[in-house]
This record gives sequence, C-alpha cells and structure tokens, in this order.
Amino acid sequence: MKLKAAIVGASGYSGEELIRLLAGHPQVDLAAVTSRSLAGKPLIEQMPQFRGLVPADLCFTASDAEALTADASLDVIFLALPHGVAAEYAVTLVAAGKKVIDLSADFRLGCPKLYEEYYGKPHPEPELLEKAAYVIPEVTPDGWQSAPLIASPGCYPTSIITPLYPLLKNGIIKTTGIVANSLSGISGAGRKTAEHLLFAERAESVKAYGLPKHRHLSEIEEQLSDAAGESVVINFNPHLAPMRRGIASTITVPAAKPEIEALYSVWESAFEGRACVGILPTGQTPDTAHTVGTNRVDMSAVYDERTGNFVITSAEDNLVKGASGQAVQIMNLWFGLKETEGLF
Repeated sequence: MKLKAAIVGASGYSGEELIRLLAGHPQVDLAAVTSRSLAGKPLIEQMPQFRGLVPADLCFTASDAEALTADASLDVIFLALPHGVAAEYAVTLVAAGKKVIDLSADFRLGCPKLYEEYYGKPHPEPELLEKAAYVIPEVTPDGWQSAPLIASPGCYPTSIITPLYPLLKNGIIKTTGIVANSLSGISGAGRKTAEHLLFAERAESVKAYGLPKHRHLSEIEEQLSDAAGESVVINFNPHLAPMRRGIASTITVPAAKPEIEALYSVWESAFEGRACVGILPTGQTPDTAHTVGTNRVDMSAVYDERTGNFVITSAEDNLVKGASGQAVQIMNLWFGLKETEGLF
C-alpha cells in the first residue's frame, strides 16, 4: 500500500519541488496540497508542468492543521512553511499522532535561546524541541527514527556539515580556524516579490550578505560541535550568485592530520554505500551544473602545504538535497523504503 502524503505550503519553491518528487514517487500518493493564497484552485492550472503527473482534480486546499489531523489516511505531512509559521502547524499535528517533516528552521536547533538569538523572537513551541530530531541521513546517528517530528536541514548547512561532520568526529581537522564561503542561487531566498531578488537585478552580480551571523550559522555550529564533542565556532560567509539554483561551498579547515589520504579514508568509510554523496578525487572540484536537479552533494578536498589547511569544496542543489529532496530521502528511511526511492 502506498504512503499518503500532504504538503502544507505547497506554493513556494520547496513546496513545488516536493510536488515534483512525490508525484513521481512509486510508493507515494500525493493526497493533499495546501496553500492559503491558492486554496480552491486546481494544482495543474497553477503549475501546468505537473499535467499528467497529478490527478486533474487535485486542488489546493486551505492550510488548516485541524483538517489535516482529521484525515486518518495521511501517513506523513511535509511543512514547507516559513519559520515561526511551521511550528504552529507542527504542534497540532504532532499532538494528533501525525508524522511530520519540517523544512523550516523551527526545529533545527536544540536550544530555544539560540533560536531567539538568531531569529529575533522567542521560539513559538519550545516544549516541542525535545520531540524533534535534526537529520542529515548520511551523518546523523541512528535513533532519530523514533521521533515524531523531523527537522530537515537547511541548504547551506547541508553543504558544510556533510563533509565536515565525519572529519571532526575522527579528529582529522581542527575545531578552530574554520572558514566557509558559500554561494547560493536566487531561489534560496524563497518565492517572494522583492526588487533586489529580481533576476535582472542579480544578473552579473555576486554579493555577500548576512554577515557576520547568518541564521544558518547557528545550525551549522550546533551540529559541528556535536560531531567534535566540543564547541566549534566558524566563519560563515554566504553569497548570492546569479543562478536560479545550486549551492557551492569552499571550506578552509586547519588540518589535525595533514595527510589527504587520511581525510579521504574517513570520507570513504563514512559515506560507503550512500548514493546521495559523491566523493570526487582530490584536485577535481564539484560543479553545481552537475548537481542541480539531483539529490546528491558532491565533495572533494586538497591539502595546502603552505598553510597547513585542507580546502574542501562541495556542490548541491539548494532545492533538492538542500531542501525537498533530502526531506523525501528522510521519509524513505523513516518508513523503511529504499533510501533513493523516487530520487534517482
């Protein structure tokens, strides 16, 4: 029997990507899509690219948590909502026994004070944080499967945490002096009307933003500290690049064990059999052109003898492995399906 899934907030970029993935998933029926602005409108009229992939009579419904809890047929509910809003739905759905995968930032941090520091307001549902699990499937230790609420990681954090987590855990790199420079496609800012995000304004332009404490820094440092077993503080410098989608990160890390073979040995052991991680040979850097549209993060590393640093590069699609694809990957593992089902 197929899983029945619902997407709350399906009109944004992440929601649209979820529709694409779930509509083509052989083990899923997309049972409901909600949107406050599009309620009552047929999905294929608003998103014609899905003609033939979803039932012609599938319409957007109002984003009503109570209505979703009343639908006993739903196996999993994806929240593709802004931070602060997602928690309002999660508390009702989890209380009703629903399995929830949240793509917002509301449950990515374990500390309510840290959430308030970085997001500018108190956490809306702090008591629910204890029930949530933050999951990057390739690095998160087993045990998360028993949580009723899963926090799907952010796009920038996935590109940085995935390569660094096993290296910190195994003492290959030092915990200080880490610098991560990342570039994101414009879709990373979400589907909103803002002059500075128009492609015509961003074309031929690259600029840093969110310095020195971008919101995703909190998530990155919390996870890296967990891997290292001690506090890890890094410099994170995000940039907006003139491309629709994709993330490229270049991470400079002081080497604790200055042998490139040791680094690759740890990666190969940590990611053995994981199809959603691509390890490229040293000296061959990842390219967003090769990861856009896939649920894969590619990575490679070189050792710089002059500085004693490893230079690690990674690339991914911010809307797939950095958001909706990773959420589907989590769903697959959560329900005992093949990890890559519907993704490759």
